[in-house]
Amino acid sequence: MSIFHAKSGDRRLKKTQKFSLAGVATLGAAAVAFTVVPASSEAQVQETQAAAAAAPVGLAATGTAKDIKASVTDQLANANLKAQDAAARLKAQQEAAAKQKAEAKAKAEAKAEAQQERKVAPAVSRSTERAAVATPVAAKTYANNLDGWIRESLDVMKKHKIPGTYNGLYRNIMRESSGNPMAINNWDINAKNGVPSKGLLQVIQPTFNAYHVPGTSWNIYDPVANITAAANYAADRYGSMDNVFGAY
Repeated sequence: MSIFHAKSGDRRLKKTQKFSLAGVATLGAAAVAFTVVPASSEAQVQETQAAAAAAPVGLAATGTAKDIKASVTDQLANANLKAQDAAARLKAQQEAAAKQKAEAKAKAEAKAEAQQERKVAPAVSRSTERAAVATPVAAKTYANNLDGWIRESLDVMKKHKIPGTYNGLYRNIMRESSGNPMAINNWDINAKNGVPSKGLLQVIQPTFNAYHVPGTSWNIYDPVANITAAANYAADRYGSMDNVFGAY
């Protein structure tokens, strides 16, 4: 009869143990009933055994199956709910991670685009500046007449810091050659000495060579070269061609 003694640490019997004890008790009762009934009452014995075997045991088994089935159903339902909850949390985490990743990617792309724009803007500006510098300035043109020759000579004189004005040059040119760049004096003292005065401002060759201005022609009959050399000589001797009012 040791099955009726539970261990000291476990005073409650499990459901399955309770069911087993109920069955044993029923069988024991049936056995006792069999031993006390006279042998001559065989029919009564059989009826007693049938009743003992059917009624109590059947009730216990039926109740146990229902309890077990309900417990398993509840456990499965709880497990299903937990699984659904875990799946929902995982989906939410994945969606949050994807959203965060997309936002980070968008920020990175925007930053890269801004950096590219900052790189392109100075490059375009420098390119424009280089184009502006590289664009050649159209050379200044002058009319091929007395007015143009005087104006071009004045620009050369200004570059070399030779004093003189338009009126001073024009006045002396008209007195010396009447504006003829090929004029030559073959009768004065210079001509008698073999160095006649030539050009717009009637310059002799030694004076032209000595006061020639860089950037002009070495041809004494060249209008611009003749004017600038004569103006350079007058500036050195008189301070400016504007101060000359006669032979010089």
